Amino acid sequence: MENLIFLAHVVLLMVLSPILSRLFRIPTPVVEILLGSLAVWLGFLHVDNDVFRNLAKIGFFYLMFLAGMEIDIPRFLHYKERYLKKTLLYFFCLYSLSLIIFLVFNLSYVYIVAIPIISLGMVMALINQYGKEVQWLEFSLLIGVVGELLSIGALVVFDGAMTHGLGWDFAKSILILISVFFSSYILFRLLKIIFWWYPGLKSLIMPHDDTMQQSMRVSIGLFFVLIATMQWLDIDMVLGAFIAGIFISNFFAHKTELPHQLSTFGFGFLVPLFFIFVGTTLNLETVFTKTIFTHALWIVLAMVGIRMISSFVAYYSSLKFWDTVFFSLSTSMPLTFLVAIATIAMKNGAIGEEEYASFIVASLIEGIVIMILIQFLMFLFQRADRKSEEKI
Repeated sequence: MENLIFLAHVVLLMVLSPILSRLFRIPTPVVEILLGSLAVWLGFLHVDNDVFRNLAKIGFFYLMFLAGMEIDIPRFLHYKERYLKKTLLYFFCLYSLSLIIFLVFNLSYVYIVAIPIISLGMVMALINQYGKEVQWLEFSLLIGVVGELLSIGALVVFDGAMTHGLGWDFAKSILILISVFFSSYILFRLLKIIFWWYPGLKSLIMPHDDTMQQSMRVSIGLFFVLIATMQWLDIDMVLGAFIAGIFISNFFAHKTELPHQLSTFGFGFLVPLFFIFVGTTLNLETVFTKTIFTHALWIVLAMVGIRMISSFVAYYSSLKFWDTVFFSLSTSMPLTFLVAIATIAMKNGAIGEEEYASFIVASLIEGIVIMILIQFLMFLFQRADRKSEEKI
């Protein structure tokens, strides 16, 4: 009963968030984060509810599942041919600048992993709001896919090194990760051949006349099976959700309404749970501690700065000035991955409690301030475009 009452409070925040979002012209995920933190501060919610924590985790996995569904492999390969060198240059600059910051300021090894990390979570929230037809968001999705895979790899390596040291257990984690990537590639090629020989299988698995919601059941089933597989292999479960989304979008393209159905379910229920939970992890009193807040601002400045420099070096010739700025800002909100790295580091004694709090505050500053900044600038540009069209 206690859990049901708690979830009723959370659902109330979910209902309020889109109303407040429209009222104040602030992105819905930002409103959900702010409502979560405010609810804890006012005593409306408590942070020690395991059911809520687990549902929020599923919400994050589902967000990555939807991110995987945005990946059109043929289109991605087309982009790879056109922008492979630029993408490699971007990541070379990103990691090189992170290494320079680490060496110059004599920081912990945690920062080499944390500063360049990229997540698709907030990029997906932007795509849900503006659509992936926006050019800079197309680039964000491309970089986000590569960055997500690199970040998952970095998390596995970092967690293995922190937990097991540089021994056999660490080597085993790396080998399992490589095996997962290789097995996914082989399975993808194998299924492509099978569906080419037997095209009717696609309609059998996901029929056109789907009165029993079989397509939804298969999609959700694959989502949970691959998450469970990654958990069994002791690999970040995000990877399983991401791969499930890629498989569904690329093998069942005939189900044109399916992505919309899955997205509606996700952004209508599971994903808001995740963003509200992120808000509940923020102690508003901690934010106003001068030492922690200052340290958090330096982390944000470093993360945004290296992305801005890398974006202009790699993509300025392909994007306009403001599109390059938007692109660099959209990749500066790793949020949960930054929280995950800080949690692993503190658990293993690599950083202290104050430094951990700084990382948490930095991730939330990025998620809130940068999202509001993008929203505000997009509003100004869209209004300017409308005025230009009216004059014409």
